[in-house]
Amino acid sequence: MSNRDFGSPSRRLLELLRPLPGAGAPPGLLPSLQAYGGLRAWAARAHRPPRSLGRLGSLEVRLAQTAAEVRQAQKLRYHVFYKEGSAIPDPARLFARRDVDGFDAICDHLLVVDHAVREGKSKRPAVVGTYRLLRQATAEDYGGFYTAGEFDIAGLIARHATLHFLELGRSCVLAPYRNKRTVELLWQGIHGYVLRNHTDVMIGCASIEGTDPDRLAMPLSFLHHYARAPEAWRAQALPARYVEMNRMSKEAIDPKLALRSLPPLVKGYLRLGCYIGDGAVVDHEFGTTDVLIVLPMSAVKSRYLVHFGGSRKAA
Repeated sequence: MSNRDFGSPSRRLLELLRPLPGAGAPPGLLPSLQAYGGLRAWAARAHRPPRSLGRLGSLEVRLAQTAAEVRQAQKLRYHVFYKEGSAIPDPARLFARRDVDGFDAICDHLLVVDHAVREGKSKRPAVVGTYRLLRQATAEDYGGFYTAGEFDIAGLIARHATLHFLELGRSCVLAPYRNKRTVELLWQGIHGYVLRNHTDVMIGCASIEGTDPDRLAMPLSFLHHYARAPEAWRAQALPARYVEMNRMSKEAIDPKLALRSLPPLVKGYLRLGCYIGDGAVVDHEFGTTDVLIVLPMSAVKSRYLVHFGGSRKAA
């Protein structure tokens, strides 16, 4: 059955609980309630990707299959974003001790689990890394991508109407596992997911710590001058949230110093061959300044495709 086939009365009821399509609007009342239980919306549950996407020693990259595993990912995100980072939880997240929003109910949740470490009374493998993945077809059914709340991506998607987009978000890794091995395992999982879902373009918001653009002048200017998307792949920050990235001349930038000042996630995207959107957005809730990542699969450097593809087959 298609994601758009709402013939039954129960499906029509779900449709009534969805929002009208909008720029980054939360997916509606029912998905928001489902998200707090770690439950999945119908369209997400109907999409049944394979569980495991690779393994390296005691670490395995796989997709969450149960509500309990989604809650583990939310708990990890809360620890990294709110306890380690400068994000400010709303009352619901503070009470739950989990990073939750309505998009959780419509996304796939990529996990890195450590089978050598068991979590709590359940003795489930510990979740030590996660990524949230939202396919275009599901996003369109539920009001749009999360990214659309910060960047005007409608024109970008319309210009490439024959391509399939995938949104990446809510990436984090537990501190002891923040190493090349874990990050590469996450990307091995993303690569496998992309292949199975015939993804053409990956998009998402990437965060730089801090909310004062003047203090981030060098990294923002570096991204503007050295990685700005060509016109065909460009999208701007929403006018009400637009922060100018061109804060220093190209000649005034020390590229090596600027690159070192970027978070590992952004540097990883740049190595793969990503483009950066026009303008940044300050996210006061998370204490970050966000830039738009646009990564067409056609732009991914071939050595990385070989590397992740080979790793996946060997896993």
